[in-house]
Amino acid sequence: MDMDLTDKIIKHEDKENLSNNSDSKSSSTNTKPRPRTSKTKKTKVAAESTNCSNHIFSESEIFSLRSRLLSWYDVSARVLPWRSAANPDSEEYQPDPNTRGYMVWVSEVMLQQTQVATVVQYYKKWMSLWPTIKSLSEASLDSVNQAWSGLGYYSRARRLQEGAVKIMSQLGGSMPTTAVELLKLPGVGRYTAAAVASIAYG
Repeated sequence: MDMDLTDKIIKHEDKENLSNNSDSKSSSTNTKPRPRTSKTKKTKVAAESTNCSNHIFSESEIFSLRSRLLSWYDVSARVLPWRSAANPDSEEYQPDPNTRGYMVWVSEVMLQQTQVATVVQYYKKWMSLWPTIKSLSEASLDSVNQAWSGLGYYSRARRLQEGAVKIMSQLGGSMPTTAVELLKLPGVGRYTAAAVASIAYG
């Protein structure tokens, strides 16, 4: 079954590659400008192109793919401080849900449009300055911006600090634990909310 699933994925990728290559060849030899296509027509074409049998997997294939992907992750994942904080098997695991959620939240905000290698050093410095939601809520915006200096997009730092203030003043100091609750924090969108809820709280 595993081999069938792998073959199915590989065949689909080969088919897509052939299609993409033929499209690029025909477009490079065709010097005539393409007529403009309406948005409605583009949407219809996109919907039809994703509706192919190669994207349909059985329950057992989905289960197999998930299991293999998770097994690969367990062996190959990079060791990162925020992941360790959320991993019960790690010595750095944070049993306190508020601290654990806060650490993952900070990492997810820092990782927006910033490479992991860059974030690690900023994250460690941040956590040494403000290891808890309470400590961040009491920090001045100037000190927060100074610690963020070099990461860019300073509104991310400001919103983290505003979120910490909101957690302490309106949520009784408890970090939200679901994606729906996390969306109520400043600057937290659907992706960040889902990532924090999933990584920190499973």
